[in-house]
Amino acid sequence: MEKTVEYGKPEYFENRELSWIKFDRRVLNEARDKTIPLLERLKFISITSSNLDEFFMVRVASLRDMQHAGVKKADIAGMDATKQLEHINQDTRELVNLQYSTYNRSLLPLLNQENIYIIDAYEKLTEEQAAFVDDYFENEVYPVLTPMAVDSSRPFPLIRNKSLNIAAIIESTGGGLLAHKESEEEDEEDVQVHEEPQEGAKEKKHKKKKKDAGSHKPEFATVQVPSGLARLVPVPSKNPEEKIFILLEQVIEKNIDKLFSNYKVVCAYPYRIMRNADFSIDEDEAPDLLKEIQKQLKKRQWGEVIRLEVEEGIDRKLLDFLIEELHIENEKDIFYIAGPLDFTFLMKMYGLDGCDHLRYEPHKPQPVPEIMQGENIFEAIQNGDILLHHPYQSFEPVIELIKQAANDPQVLAIKMTLYRVSGHSPIIASLAQAAENGKQVTVLVELKARFDEENNIVWAKKLEQAGCHVIYGIVGLKTHSKIALVVRREEEGICRYVHLGTGNYNDSTAKLYTDCGVLTCAETIGEDATAVFNMLSGYSEPLSWNSLAVAPIWLRKKFLKLIHRETKNAKNGKPAYIRAKMNSLCDQEMIEALYEASTAGVRIQLLVRGICCLKTGIKGVSENIHVRSIVGNFLEHSRIFDFCNDGHEEVYMGSADWMPRNLDRRVEIVFPVLDEELKKKALHILDVEFEDNVKAHVLQQDGTYEKIDKRGKVLINSQEIFSKEAELLVPKMEKAYQERVFVPAESEN
Repeated sequence: MEKTVEYGKPEYFENRELSWIKFDRRVLNEARDKTIPLLERLKFISITSSNLDEFFMVRVASLRDMQHAGVKKADIAGMDATKQLEHINQDTRELVNLQYSTYNRSLLPLLNQENIYIIDAYEKLTEEQAAFVDDYFENEVYPVLTPMAVDSSRPFPLIRNKSLNIAAIIESTGGGLLAHKESEEEDEEDVQVHEEPQEGAKEKKHKKKKKDAGSHKPEFATVQVPSGLARLVPVPSKNPEEKIFILLEQVIEKNIDKLFSNYKVVCAYPYRIMRNADFSIDEDEAPDLLKEIQKQLKKRQWGEVIRLEVEEGIDRKLLDFLIEELHIENEKDIFYIAGPLDFTFLMKMYGLDGCDHLRYEPHKPQPVPEIMQGENIFEAIQNGDILLHHPYQSFEPVIELIKQAANDPQVLAIKMTLYRVSGHSPIIASLAQAAENGKQVTVLVELKARFDEENNIVWAKKLEQAGCHVIYGIVGLKTHSKIALVVRREEEGICRYVHLGTGNYNDSTAKLYTDCGVLTCAETIGEDATAVFNMLSGYSEPLSWNSLAVAPIWLRKKFLKLIHRETKNAKNGKPAYIRAKMNSLCDQEMIEALYEASTAGVRIQLLVRGICCLKTGIKGVSENIHVRSIVGNFLEHSRIFDFCNDGHEEVYMGSADWMPRNLDRRVEIVFPVLDEELKKKALHILDVEFEDNVKAHVLQQDGTYEKIDKRGKVLINSQEIFSKEAELLVPKMEKAYQERVFVPAESEN
């Protein structure tokens, strides 16, 4: 009798949040890699910081809410909110310590070797440089600052989320408004004393001493470091080869006494807070979703403080003041920082002039072989399905599809979903143009895309003003799918052109994120695309689908069916394997299905960039599962799924990760790669990435990630290989195009 294995034991799963911290650690490892150019390493330090900010504002905040609500429910790894927060605090501190150790001990000395200096103390400036910085303060900084004293008549101000601030202890030296205020208080006291003749001379003398002492009692003040000014202030040097910078907060600290005349500044230290930025909306009760989200965005600035960053060595009295005013309940929420607060400023150093040798060569996305510049994109798609691989290949065909559709008299309608778009999106401009040209334009703008809500509200309003039909999705669900549909009248009748992708319609991130997409006019895909938009804009749901798998309707069932088929084939002695690439894997049911498949003998290879709650190497459970994560110059964002199917491979791509939110709470689309040539290209992507031994980290049995030992091996950097392959295709493409266009006319003879 076959032994039943229980795959749902908590010890078989990694906690989601702790797995995420391990991912940020892998990002930090790139900053520690000595083979990477120096400014690229600084960039990874910056990314680590911005990642950590968002993690606290959303994930830690959510756990804090659960803790306040008394929720005791454990996660798949058997940890409740309190236990998770304890582990997160410990692991985060280790990460931050490593981050600052890397910066202080490794990166700063290397910058100095390149004659680049970030001055951490005024004393290191020459007299001329100090005079320059003081002059910069007087002319550029001082007019912008708003010092805020805190007393009985001036309460502690709202400190904005993620803003950098300086807190100070100040003591009055007499004069000014304070002297006038004290004079009024003295008059009041004289009246009170006159009204109380019973009080003796001794008591009067004691009261006067107390008042005199009070005139020098410490008071508190705070000033926000203006975000509108550059954080890195360039300082001139007599040596033309030197690049010297001082941080804006140090300039303000040094000159802070000028903000508080008639006060002595006892001490001043920078601080920064992270607030709970996670909000939920009862969409059933919200009469206007757009207005409700606008209202909730304002509340973000008032969210509970969940992390306070202060400079190491801060005065205890000043810290106690901040703890009280910011309502910090637990000192575990305080991070003492051994260096500059908020490393995101380091991203600004990436573009330093004259430092090309400290960066990778700029990457230029290559043209897509099947589409020549200026070519009619509809004719190109008619020639066959086209696979797009960004950022190695240009995002231009997607932009061109919407642009040509907007101006093509044969195009009747354009429909697409927008989750995150760039600041000056050419796609938005084309959609607006299409509406003005009288075409039916329907756009789903996802207002609930976290931290892009404001941006998306702006675009939604602009599209509506242009005459587009804008919808905000389905109640209770985020629309995360990436789909565009162009309906065109042709000689043969109506033809539907569809773009399906793994990434957002964002021309900026398309240069930084690895994503895949397919352009097709296949009839079955077109019918499904129409059904998707009818479902999003109305209430109609098709009884069946031709090719697309849509969440939350039946995508989970589709994936489980595919995994169970491999399990069955393995048990029957047939070839069976699963290869899957995604951003995150944390769905318990999916992981248990993979464990069952592994136990049956299915070979499973997973590329999981970020969170992975699956554990490898568990005896009798996950010995056939291999997990790796690639962290490189581009952010790995594509989702590709490959199932053996007894030798008849099925390949899928899409917008969904194997997470509960993607499978159950979002509108997602996963599509099959039907064309055999495109399938080969998709499998090639997986082949190369599973061979990567430069940027890949492999998940170990103990839950740690380690890079592959490269000694004696041919180096395989998948991102570099794809870049070179895209470049090599260009001359071949041009030759093929020349042959296609300039075919010699047939001789009359």
